[in-house]
This record gives sequence, C-alpha cells and structure tokens, in this order.
Amino acid sequence: MVELEIDGKKVEITEGSMVMHAADKAGTYIPHFCYHKKLSIAANCRMCLVDVEKAPKPMPACATPVTQGMIVRTKSEKAIKAQQSVMEFLLINHPLDCPICDQGGECQLQDLAVGYGGSSSRYEEEKRVVFHKDVGPLISMEEMSRCIHCTRCVRFGQEVAGVMELGMIHRGEHSEITTVLGETVDSELSGNMIDLCPVGALTSKPFRYSARTWELSRRKSVSPHDSTGANLIVQVKNNKVMRVVPLENEEVNECWIADRDRFSYEALNSDERLTQPMLKQGGQWQAVDWQTALEYVANGLRQIKTDHGASAIGALVSPHSTVEELALASSLVRGLGSDNIDYRLRNADFTPSSGIRWLGTSIASLSQLQRVLVVGSNLRKDHPLFAQRIRQAARKGAAVHSINSSVELASRDAWAMSIAGSQTMPSSDWARALGNLATAIGAEKGVSAPAAGEADDAAKTLAKSLMGGERKAILLGNAAAHHPQASQLLATAQWIGEQTGATVGYLTEAANTVGAQWVGATPRNGGLNAAQMLKGGLKAVLLLNNEPEFDSAIGANAPAGLEHSQMVVTLSPFKANLAFSDVLLPIAPFTETPGTFVNAEGRVQSFHAVVKPLGGARPAWKVLRVLGNMLGLQGFDFESSQEVLAHVQGAQDAASTHIPAGRLSNAAPAGVELSAAADGAGVLPAVAAIYQLDGLVRRATSLQLTADARGQAVRGTAPMLDGVSA
Repeated sequence: MVELEIDGKKVEITEGSMVMHAADKAGTYIPHFCYHKKLSIAANCRMCLVDVEKAPKPMPACATPVTQGMIVRTKSEKAIKAQQSVMEFLLINHPLDCPICDQGGECQLQDLAVGYGGSSSRYEEEKRVVFHKDVGPLISMEEMSRCIHCTRCVRFGQEVAGVMELGMIHRGEHSEITTVLGETVDSELSGNMIDLCPVGALTSKPFRYSARTWELSRRKSVSPHDSTGANLIVQVKNNKVMRVVPLENEEVNECWIADRDRFSYEALNSDERLTQPMLKQGGQWQAVDWQTALEYVANGLRQIKTDHGASAIGALVSPHSTVEELALASSLVRGLGSDNIDYRLRNADFTPSSGIRWLGTSIASLSQLQRVLVVGSNLRKDHPLFAQRIRQAARKGAAVHSINSSVELASRDAWAMSIAGSQTMPSSDWARALGNLATAIGAEKGVSAPAAGEADDAAKTLAKSLMGGERKAILLGNAAAHHPQASQLLATAQWIGEQTGATVGYLTEAANTVGAQWVGATPRNGGLNAAQMLKGGLKAVLLLNNEPEFDSAIGANAPAGLEHSQMVVTLSPFKANLAFSDVLLPIAPFTETPGTFVNAEGRVQSFHAVVKPLGGARPAWKVLRVLGNMLGLQGFDFESSQEVLAHVQGAQDAASTHIPAGRLSNAAPAGVELSAAADGAGVLPAVAAIYQLDGLVRRATSLQLTADARGQAVRGTAPMLDGVSA
C-alpha cells in the first residue's frame, strides 16, 4: 500500500494505482473525458491534468502512478489553468449546437465547459467539419464534428466487445473516428458505445430526436431476454418507454447491457401489440370484453375436462415469463387435475433432473477463470455479457476452449487469439468429443473413464489444459441443453469436472429458465412434456407468452399439431398465433407488470411496472388469478405479485436474494448410460438466433435491420420427432 495526499486528504491505495484511482477513493472529482474505469488508460484528452508537487508541469491523473508521500493538488491555480487550457482547445472545433444535440442535458463536455470553459472563444478560424457516416440501424454517427477523440469507443471495441470496428485515422486536426472500410458496426454490445461517448458524436438512432433527457422519468427494471438478468434503467415519457440504458451492478452486468436489452423496447409500442381480448367466431376475429373472454375460456376448460378428462388440458409456458406468472400457470393446470405443463419448448431430451440446473458458479467469477470449456454455445450471440466476462478472463491469460458445431468467433475477434484447441464438429459428435476428453483425462490420471473413447491429439491437448490452473469451469450452452443427448453430455461433463476440479453448469437460455424450474413448470407424475403436447396430444392448450412456430423445437410444424385441439388460448402482449388460436388474451410485457426473474446464477431479481398497461392489456398474473377464481380453484386469492413470490419462496427464504443452494444442482440424472456413440446423428438441436430469442426482439424494428438479424433465423434445424422431420 502507498500513502499520498490529495487536496490535503491522506489516502492509502495499492501500489501501481494511478492518481485518478486514489482521487476516486478519496471522493475527489477530477474532470476527465478519455478515462473510464472499465477501459485501458489512453491519457489523450489531458483534461485530468493535476498539480503534483515537485513535478515540472501538470500531470495527467489517469496515467500518473502513485508514489509514497506524493502530494497532489487538483484545485490549485496551476491545475485549474491547465484544465481550462485543455477545455479551450477542445472547444476550438466543437460545434455550438447544444440546443439540437441529443446529448444535451447529459453531456460531459457541456457540464465541464460550464466549470472550465470561457464565455467566448479567442479563435476566429472556421471550424472543421467531419462528414457523417452510416454504421447501421442502432448507432448514429451523423454528427462526428462533435467528436473530441477520447477513443473510448475504439477501446471498448478492442477490449470489451472483442471486435475493433471503429478506429482513428489521420493525425492532428484531421483525425477522425471511422469504421475505416465503411462497414457497419455489428457487435452485439455496440450500444454501449453510446453510453461511453462523452459528447453527442455517437447517439442512439432509434431514440434520436424523440425526447429530451430532462423530460424522462427513470425507473429500474430487469432484462427479460437472456439469462444474465441485466439490470436496466427504463426511461419513460408520457407513459411510453422511450429509452433503455444500463443500471450498474458489478455482480451481474457491470455497467454494460447487450443490444437486445437496449433496443427491444421498440416492440412495446408497435402495431403488433394486442390491446383487447379477442375471440375467433366463424373464422373471424372479434374484439370482446375481458369478462366474456375469460368466461369463454373457463367454460371451455370445464367442458373439455368433463368430456375428455383433465389429462386433455395442458399449458406451454415461456421461460421469459415471470416467476409469478409461471407459478400461477402451474397452479391452474394442476388445480384442474392435469400435470401437462412445460417450459422446455426447444428441448429434445426431457429426462427429469434431480435439482434446478444453473450456471454452477457466480456470474462475477467468470471474469476470473483460468480454464474454460464451452460446449454447444456461440457465446457472443447466445450470452453476450457472459462472453465479455470470459473475454476479460482471456485477456488475463485464461485458456478458453470450445466444442461447437460452428466457428464460435469471427476471425477478426480480438478474443479469437486466446482460444486454444477449439474443436468444430457436427452436434452429433459432441458426446464422442467429450468421451475422448474423458478418456484422455483418465489416461493422464490413471483412472478409468466412464465412456470408451479415443484419446486423440485434440483430446490430449484439451485434457492437459483443463488439468492445469485453479479456477476452472465447464459451461454447457443452449445447444447442449436442447441436444437429444443432453443427459449424456451433462453426465460426461460432470465426470470431467470432478476429475479436473472444474465447476459444471448450464448457461441457461432465457431470463427465467432457472425460475421456471424453481416453480415446477415441468410435468410430474406422467404428465406430457412439451414435445408430446406440440404433437397434438391435448384438447385444450394454454400458450403463455410464446409462439410455438418460433419458440419450439418443431418450428413450422407446431401449428399442425395444435390445430387438433378444440381450444387454444394464447396469452401474449402481441397479435400472435392467429392461425390456430381460438382466444387471444392481451397480457402486459415486462415493462407493464411487476414480477421476478431468476438469472443463471440463481439470483432472484424483482421489478415493478414502469408504465401502465397499453390499452386493455392486463398483467398475466392477474389474468391467471382471475381465471383460477372463475374455475373455483384453491390458492388463487393473491392480492399482489409480491404475495405470489412470497408463496413460492416460503417463509424461510422470503428475504433471500438467491434460490437456496440446496435446490440448485447440475447432477446428471441417475442411470444415464455414457457412450461415445453418435446417437444424435441427423438431429440438430434447435437454438434461437440472437434476435429471434423471444417475441420482443422479433418485433424490434431496428434490431431486425442488423447484420445478425439478416442471417439465419434459427441456427440448426429442428429435431425429428417420431420420424417426422421439422
């Protein structure tokens, strides 16, 4: 530790830290532009010049290491004059367009110009002009004359996103930030550059000119997309969501969010929104009131139960629904006497698990790993924020390995250089690859491997890597979870983890995949699983917040199976499933309902509604509660979503922020035979592409214009069910 003095305050900080870090610890603000706590030090804006005793000239606080006994003055005449001089230079070419700039009101340059800028400029020369650039549908670079060359966006691409899409060309006054080749910015984390930009050079294209920052209310929420559970600030004007930005949480998403978290809000007020209940009569959709719609559903369920028995009723629920919605949907189905409920629409293996499957470690620990094996996941697209955490580990020297059916990372990705021994092969060979790895580890340790495999060179290289290091993890991705041999992959991975000291876990697909398991949204006691229900095994089907045509393993074949049902009830925020539904009930998306999501690490995160429901939409937990009451079922007397959550948690864990550790388990199912044979040949796991994951991102206009969305909608074809190819 080193002790120094900043503006008369004694500060003790780790040796090797910079003056800026010491100032942060002391609570002293030093003006800056290029410095950011999550990026490398560039020291190119010079705004943070401070007066260091015995130094011949002002020194940049962000790049000056602390020394024992150092005395720093941030408010001396020498420091203030230096900072004012830097501000004068920054404003030479900066356009005076604050009244029309989207950054106005939240601009770092604007704020610091008040404190350090002059009331007039001494320069009379013409200001330089930088022509605008079109870099895609998400980021606007139409006012690059405002750029102050802090290079935050460039460093973000290199160090966090992993793809250097922006760079600086030319020198001096002619310098400019550009994509060099005129390409678009396609990173799945690109929107964070908007937050990083301290001026109005990079702004949000969908939000552009739609509101002023001081007109917006700011409300906390949680992302409903992937399993990170990213914390959000939703900004609202006139009961309409206008913008979404990150809420900093070091344990979950740090200060970043993925583009689908940031821009999916466009779907919330789209023409696709369902705003009133509808019944199909004579093949035509008719708008009705809630009472009529719910009575129709309740009477239909009673009649089908009477005619065909409770086992003819079932529910297909989405893992993007809240804990409260999933709990009440489960109670409704089971209250009717059925056990047909499932959230695993994309799965091909429905072997019951012994516990709640989860990440197997904390999200924050991913940044500190020394060895990582990822099976069946394109991390960058499936879990962008997990990918950037593992990229941090790779930058610190971690060896990252993958077994996948496609090239995991673009060749220009800065992370690609750190991947050692990645194996690309058909998904049907993954079990064999893990079996080979187990055999190589067994030979290295002198123990018997559970599956007869061949210790080839690739397996030996991977085995040696996994047996080194201390902090290790084997992560099974969406494709591994949806794989026909999912249980076998897990069992082999567990054995490898036990032998190497690595944690084993699932990345988990959706915002509430862990929560769906927690509330028991899976069949028990012989109930039908999702695949059986989708093949037409029911007379009455409740579809909660999903579209089987896009969200299930059988894809386009889903309508054919559901058309055999006498009544299909869709609860959705959107006009969905029109071809085969009989009733549409408009439910509120995550911004219009209170609820809870449980992320991959088992963290329980509740949120409130940030706006009122649109039109006649209602929170799904209320719709299910009323439906339960109309059917005369027990346990539907909740007055709030908090009461539903408390019922799920129980008195013992009511105040817990995590699912009890005893409930979490990635143990392989008992009796799984381990074999290196390719039993899954010809059957590809269904995995949603980055902007096809759920109904919100599918209807977000700007996201659907990106390069990722223009690619394949679903990577891999759906599995064959009973010999019928999807």
